[in-house]
Amino acid sequence: MKRYVPFAVIVGILILTFIFPSVEFHNKAGNPNFNTGDIAWMLMSTALVLIMTPGLAFFYGGMVNKKNVISTMLQSVICMVIITVMWGIVGFSLAFGDTIGGVIGNPSTYFMMKGMLGNATWPLAPTIPLLLFAMYQLKFAIITPALITGAFAERIRFNSYIIFLCLFSIFIFSPLAHATWHPNGILFKLGVLDFAGGTVVHMSAGWAALASALYLKRRNEANHAPARVTYVIIGTGLLWFGWFGFNAGSAFGANHLAVNALATSTTASAAAGLTWIFFDMLLGRKPSAMGTCIGAVVGLVAITPAAGFVSVPHSLAIGIISAIVSNLVVEWRTRTSIDDTLDVFPCHGVGGMVDMLLTGVFAHRNVNPANTTGDGLFFGHTHLFFVQCIALVAASVFSFFGSLLLLKITDMISPLRVSKEEETIGLDISQHGEKL
Repeated sequence: MKRYVPFAVIVGILILTFIFPSVEFHNKAGNPNFNTGDIAWMLMSTALVLIMTPGLAFFYGGMVNKKNVISTMLQSVICMVIITVMWGIVGFSLAFGDTIGGVIGNPSTYFMMKGMLGNATWPLAPTIPLLLFAMYQLKFAIITPALITGAFAERIRFNSYIIFLCLFSIFIFSPLAHATWHPNGILFKLGVLDFAGGTVVHMSAGWAALASALYLKRRNEANHAPARVTYVIIGTGLLWFGWFGFNAGSAFGANHLAVNALATSTTASAAAGLTWIFFDMLLGRKPSAMGTCIGAVVGLVAITPAAGFVSVPHSLAIGIISAIVSNLVVEWRTRTSIDDTLDVFPCHGVGGMVDMLLTGVFAHRNVNPANTTGDGLFFGHTHLFFVQCIALVAASVFSFFGSLLLLKITDMISPLRVSKEEETIGLDISQHGEKL
């Protein structure tokens, strides 16, 4: 019976496309507020953010054992197809539909992408079509669950992972996106600053990663030999390249704010990569390609919530601080029984939390007048910092315990762990019948 379930899902989706074709125009008249430069930049940004997921596949795939490379890379790539379908049906509505209590969107608001044609816009992105805004935000929904996969790499059943992926997108990502980025979201109205996803993307993925590592427990084989360091380098390049769309695109236009976000992203990443290898050398380790790549990505993670709120000098400070903190947490993690395979929590979870706090330290309204919460702690103001602390605690508790619950539910539906024999053979063969 189980083999017919995927087919039934496809048939159900096909039926929906006939029942809800969504061809009505919001308004046939042109929108005078549309800006072709902004539209062009956001089309480009959407493509840039999408390429981050294949970049992540290379980044993670190069780090695992050779027998698990294909499986690990596919866990990222499959998000591109599954989340896209879910987003078009109901995901965008859950994240950005009419608010229900400030914590989730009404699933009927944009069901099957209705009301997307014509001159419809999003209130915070009035110069681009609503459909373009929806497609841009889709790319964030794709990469967030993909980030988690590094924590349970080499020991999860692929079918079970797909179930967890869907549940996480609906019950963790969508509520956080709504609460943080919707004008009526509870965290948005509180004044939380998250320019491009420190809370929504990196903290949620980081805490889910920690929950996954704890729930699935340690691998049977403790040895860890990276399959292709060259893949890691390629993945880092693709991630850095795509991150310009991730952060600069979150300005929703070709404007000075996008330029600032691009500049702060570049400098924070460089500072973090440099700091990581220098810190390794200080601790008596050799400066490695892996360390440089991990440090650069940590810097990109850390600057994400602050990219449009801080200046370049402070982005350098953010990169340096985040690299040191994440490096120390990675070292601490290796001394525990926590088997976070690719250190997703120390790099993404901790990196996101560090910059949520540092956004509350270094943000200034001269950088972004849309920041109505106030200047940061560095400039003598405390309100923004406390708001960021509240968001950090709330998002952490919700993401960690919510993910634990979803892991338990998934495990009840379909066992999460592969057998010892399947793990020994490798997931490429046992789950997909393929090998390098």
